[in-house]
Amino acid sequence: ITVGVCVLALPDVFCLCPHASAVCTVRCQKFLISRVGEDWIFLILLGLVMALVSWVVDFCIAICLQAQKWMYGGLDSNIFLQYLAWVTYPVVLITFSAGFTQILAPQAVGSGIPEMKTILRGVVLKEYLTFKTFVAKVIGLTCALGSGMPLGKEGPFVHIASLCAALLSKFMSLFGGIYEKALCVCVCVCVPGVLFSIEVTSTFFAVRNYWRGFFAATFSAFIFRVLAVWNRDEETITALFKTRFRLDFPFDLQELPAFAVIGIASGFGGALFVYLNRLIVQFMRKQKTINRFLMKKRLLYPALVTLLVSTLTFPPGFGQFMAGKLTQKESLVTLLDNRTWAKHGIAEEFDYIGHSQAWQHPQVNVFVTLVLFIVMKFWMSALATTIPVPCGAFMPVFVIGAAFGRLVGESMAAWFPDGIHSDGTVYSIVPGGYAVVGAAALSGAVTHTVSTAVIVFELTGQISHILPVMIAVILANAVAQSLQPSLYDSIIRIKKLPYLPELGWGHHEKYNIRVEDIMVRDVRYITLNCCYRDLQNVLMVGNLKTLALVESAESMILLGSIERAQLQALLSRQLSRARRLEYIRDRSVSEKKNLSVLTVPSKNDENQRASQEVRFQVRAAAQLLQPLATEPLNCNLSFKSMLFMFSSLLLRILFLQIAEWEEMQLDEQVNFDDCKIDPAPFQLVERTSLHKTHTIFSLLGLDHAYVTSIGRLIGMVSLIELRKAIEGSVKAKGVKLRPPPGQFPGQRHQQQRERGHRAAQAVGSPQHLAAS
Repeated sequence: ITVGVCVLALPDVFCLCPHASAVCTVRCQKFLISRVGEDWIFLILLGLVMALVSWVVDFCIAICLQAQKWMYGGLDSNIFLQYLAWVTYPVVLITFSAGFTQILAPQAVGSGIPEMKTILRGVVLKEYLTFKTFVAKVIGLTCALGSGMPLGKEGPFVHIASLCAALLSKFMSLFGGIYEKALCVCVCVCVPGVLFSIEVTSTFFAVRNYWRGFFAATFSAFIFRVLAVWNRDEETITALFKTRFRLDFPFDLQELPAFAVIGIASGFGGALFVYLNRLIVQFMRKQKTINRFLMKKRLLYPALVTLLVSTLTFPPGFGQFMAGKLTQKESLVTLLDNRTWAKHGIAEEFDYIGHSQAWQHPQVNVFVTLVLFIVMKFWMSALATTIPVPCGAFMPVFVIGAAFGRLVGESMAAWFPDGIHSDGTVYSIVPGGYAVVGAAALSGAVTHTVSTAVIVFELTGQISHILPVMIAVILANAVAQSLQPSLYDSIIRIKKLPYLPELGWGHHEKYNIRVEDIMVRDVRYITLNCCYRDLQNVLMVGNLKTLALVESAESMILLGSIERAQLQALLSRQLSRARRLEYIRDRSVSEKKNLSVLTVPSKNDENQRASQEVRFQVRAAAQLLQPLATEPLNCNLSFKSMLFMFSSLLLRILFLQIAEWEEMQLDEQVNFDDCKIDPAPFQLVERTSLHKTHTIFSLLGLDHAYVTSIGRLIGMVSLIELRKAIEGSVKAKGVKLRPPPGQFPGQRHQQQRERGHRAAQAVGSPQHLAAS
């Protein structure tokens, strides 16, 4: 009703007030926010933007892949030209993606999930949530995936969703107040996984943000599928990789051991993939000569990798043995087919039609093709994810896992050609179900997530294999987590991002290490009665974001903490330009008063006073320049030279006066009345265990905490000290003994202080006094 009244009254209002349009707009905005809620509006816009971005990216990728096939198919008369077209096209796209990203925003390289994990832990990474990074990420990802290389888009879309949320909340004044909330929700807008996004980015997730994530993801997925129907890619809203497994008897209990084997093998395979990816990067960095050469020729490495992968997947060449003609989407569709490829016994005779023809070869059977596909795609994907372009690794690993599951399923169909007998009914093996299990297990092992089980159900549209999928995913995670970190944690270690690592299972040493063993004792602080000179000295040393405020240097009672920006503002205000001008004005007025005479002067007196003032200034200037005089004064100077010299003298006098004034101002006591002081900074006691400290830092997203003893400041712990302590006490494959004394920062100072304390007690003891 209110909106209707405003609209009906618009003509009259416009006649009365020229600013009525703006007033009405503001009122409508307030009404909309009060009735609908800014959370809902923001999430709707976020889901809409992400759906449009995802659809446009997919549309451009499909056009690029179709153009490559059109070029390849149009040159079938000349195999050499076919090879050139097959190889040159992806090399050009990957080179453009790498160059464009490197020039515009190098922060867009990679998946972005390791950086988002670091940001959500409370660490600020510059330029990772800017518009330039968004443009570089979208365009670079489109070109990289359009090349046909074994790369994924799931991880980059988590970063893109984060960028959209950050930019929406920053550039729209309507939603400017929920920027912090947006960073927690934005990772959940990536289709298909709210749970996957939470698992890979957050250690602790606020439950109140669940509904925001699900709502934004649901709205985004709905718009995305509607756009696909509108573009006539689909007839209706269906699953992306719809399967048609039988529902009455999808699998037999006797097949569960085979599913368990897939899970265990996928765990080892996932750990091997992470290790191989890290090994390639470390090898390239350790080779000094190669590293320097590639740093000068930044586009050479992605071009060479693309050339190698494209040559090996060339369909008339080696690609004919590994279905090299198929894209990742086409490969996944054929691998999830519910028909059996192997022709044994009474198994269904399979006609290779459509994309499935790529798996047929007259000289080798389907088992050899699948093995070659798995082996070649495995190391190709590990190598391709190291090139400096926006890309992920989820989809390539997902396809490799589906191929491995398909291999096990086809083997089971060959070993049991008559199928599984149950109650007199024969049920044939469904290799497509094994492919679903393998895809979920291997992708879960690489990313250390269990939400991949839910992802395959959403992608396939069926939950008939929910039990084997869950068993395989859990076993794969158990094996992979005991051998290697996740792919994202491995990238964090390679890039040396300021991320707090996780504590291992069953390591009792984390309870024996205390905060007093790892804290820094030389803490930068300011006292309540300090002067501005002390403030300047503290700010000039180090780049701490906050500084501790103590009562005095003797008591060291912690009163709170002050941000560095607040202290810089205090110092700048004390030495501001306005105060300098005021001092110069007051100084000139006082000098004029000193030269003035109480009685009314005559004309001769005025001339005499003026000459005395000039002689006074010249005498002062001469005294200032006397130490600098190295040659006798030349009397044959022009008027301009004398004027320039006199101006220089006056400027020198002014500079000396200002320097004297600054020294006086720096000696004044600091007034903290106009400064924002945090009266309750986070504090730990010296006996807090490493395990508890790690939990608190992870839960609250802290970057530092003060260590106090009965209110006295005795040290500080930051992410650096905590990370060093965890890496020193916990290894990937076991427990390291308690670090020796002096390994952690402050350990040596603690021992020296304890020795001094014992010596002081000995000096003050009655026995020592009696001996004296």
